[in-house]
Amino acid sequence: MPRTVDEILQHADELAARFEDYEPTDAQELDPAAVALLRAAVQERSDAERHIIEAISTARASGMSWSAIGSFVGTSGEAARERYAGKVA
Repeated sequence: MPRTVDEILQHADELAARFEDYEPTDAQELDPAAVALLRAAVQERSDAERHIIEAISTARASGMSWSAIGSFVGTSGEAARERYAGKVA
């Protein structure tokens, strides 16, 4: 849906006003300590997933079957293959 320059500018003014007038309630405030913990946990999970992919890549290069890998990662061999085959070198 095409918009005119005037409509775009009006919308931008409305958004700017909403931003300038925004006052969060106590319920909308986030606890910085909780946010920091969540960010750290997500980073740790990402690092762990990268390590798992590296280990699976090494295991596959050494000839380990998907069935054996699945038993280590807590799934079936087929589920492990579906999840990791496209991610390993």
